[in-house]
Amino acid sequence: MIKSIFIGVCTALVTLSSVSNTSPLQKRSIAANTSTADSIHTILTGADQLDAYLPLLQGKKVGLMGNQTSIVGPDKKHLVDVLLENRINLAFAFAPEHGFRGDIERGEKVSNDRDEKTGLPLYSLYGKNEKADSIVNTVDVMLFDLQDVGARFYSYIASMHRVMQLCADHHKKIIILDRPNPNGDQVNGPVRKDDKFKSNISFHKIAMIHGLTVGELAQMINGEGWLNGHKKCDLTVIKLKNWDHKTPYQLPVIPSPSLPNYTSVRLYMSLCLFEATDVSIGRGTDWPFQVIGYPNRAFGKFIFTPGTKPGMSAHVEQQNNRCYGIDLRQVDAAKSTFTLKYLIDFYHIAKQQGLGDKFFTRPDFFNKLAGNNQLLQQIKAGMTEQQIMDSWKPELETYKKMRKKYLLYPDFE
Repeated sequence: MIKSIFIGVCTALVTLSSVSNTSPLQKRSIAANTSTADSIHTILTGADQLDAYLPLLQGKKVGLMGNQTSIVGPDKKHLVDVLLENRINLAFAFAPEHGFRGDIERGEKVSNDRDEKTGLPLYSLYGKNEKADSIVNTVDVMLFDLQDVGARFYSYIASMHRVMQLCADHHKKIIILDRPNPNGDQVNGPVRKDDKFKSNISFHKIAMIHGLTVGELAQMINGEGWLNGHKKCDLTVIKLKNWDHKTPYQLPVIPSPSLPNYTSVRLYMSLCLFEATDVSIGRGTDWPFQVIGYPNRAFGKFIFTPGTKPGMSAHVEQQNNRCYGIDLRQVDAAKSTFTLKYLIDFYHIAKQQGLGDKFFTRPDFFNKLAGNNQLLQQIKAGMTEQQIMDSWKPELETYKKMRKKYLLYPDFE
């Protein structure tokens, strides 16, 4: 079997010289891997390692859960194209929130359709799909390849759970093509409480910043018996190579319309809680999740006006209103970690301006984001960030111990 990592230029050259003696499948694997093998430190995602999963799909009828982040190699070829080129019998694809090509706004309906480029039948798995059971029953194996960002409220991990449940219910194998967690260097925030806080944005009893890859989380879901009926699915994880939880990772493709760059992905953890307020976090601008503002000069000197942008037009806080606040575009993204500071500071300013009672405009939604109904009350009671973080330390330590059991890569601590 051709290796996925080639150590040194000489080894790569020797391997390339032997391509003529390899099978068509191996040739494609070599081309994908040697194009990124100029360093032993090159990160190889699960999808990059064709020789690890294509043999598992040969002669099988395959379903895929993917989107625009499902790419292979430095040329960013879509996984669908790679599968079809390798004559894999691909029957359909499930699409998560934002759709199969990542161009649908947050919370908008993802319809059953066909992929315009390939004609592949597409089915939504965002929300309820009553035909999902019969759809999964048409295949032998499900392939999952979505880029998560490491926050509990990012809905792609809820979609993964649903695919795992379908596979467990119908005795189908699932193969997870693992990808780095760009916020995998930390674990923080409250652990979700009981099921009354369960939703697409708080599906699992994990920390708000969970510190897992999707492959590690899949192992946790199986291992902790979180599937209905405490079932376990037939799970294979194609592990990453040359990545650990201390390794920074800038996404090669944006995971959703409002996370356009590394800075937004890193700040998303701290700013998403603002989604339960009418404060703008830059949706409708060129800087979503990189600026914070409200139509009141007391909130800061930085001025911006949310408008409309592709993928950000239907749900824009303070659309067409001049906002005053702070600019976070120049923060050191690699060193940016989860904090409640921005939210607490804006709430204090709102109280000073007589807006405190109106600040949390969607308290039930906030509680689902937080995974409990305590954080909202703690902020309103004037507790400091440190006091709040100290309050969730015991449950966070318990979660960290559980997390250690399922890690596939060296940890950051």
